[in-house]
Amino acid sequence: ELHLQIYVERIRREYGVDCELGAPRVNFRETVTRKATFDYLHKKQSGGQGQFGRIMGYIEPTETVMDPIQFENLMIGNAISPSWMAAVEKGFHEACQEGPLIDHQVSGCRFVVNDGASHAVDSSELAFKLAAKGAFRQAAQAAGPVILEPIMSVEVSAPEEFQGVCVSAINKRKGVIENSEVQHGTVIINCGVPLANMFGFSTELRSSTQGKGEFTMEYREHSPVMPNVQQELMAAHAAAKAAKAKA
Repeated sequence: ELHLQIYVERIRREYGVDCELGAPRVNFRETVTRKATFDYLHKKQSGGQGQFGRIMGYIEPTETVMDPIQFENLMIGNAISPSWMAAVEKGFHEACQEGPLIDHQVSGCRFVVNDGASHAVDSSELAFKLAAKGAFRQAAQAAGPVILEPIMSVEVSAPEEFQGVCVSAINKRKGVIENSEVQHGTVIINCGVPLANMFGFSTELRSSTQGKGEFTMEYREHSPVMPNVQQELMAAHAAAKAAKAKA
């Protein structure tokens, strides 16, 4: 962040160009929290050959929220031919690239097909791929979708007299302090903080500790956001989509 500020200032001073700075994009993910069934029929009839594909099954959460998405075919018989089942799997994987809440990638979700139906003339790979996308969107809304945000392991160090200031700065950013100790006049605080709340922390820490405080952080895990934060993210995403549609 400090390097970025220096370069922005140099661009403004040396070239007379003003820069607009925005917060970096956070790598949110989406997942489901409970099992939900689906029975989805994709049917379209136009002038020529139509489209027909029906799939039934359920989606459910995997063991951990960051597990790769999983596809299982538990169907008995050939109501859906193997080649079309491959299209169902492809449709599911494509659907998971944009989650149901804010269009971020889905993880920790298992998609299970246990029945279906096809048409001798109108069924095709495209029809079953679209059926899989529709089935996932339908079931995901009923499966308790949540947004996951990256949580960072943060270690803050500063002179002992600034301990209260550092703790206050961490709490303000919704951090959870896990350990705090003093070594040779220096306080070391270990905590977990959402990455979205860490932007601007280096500037605040330097200014509040007379330039003596520093910190390191590394990725720890993705964790569900608070319900109010999820609503704010969804509202911001809807507003951005609406603005893009008008443009």
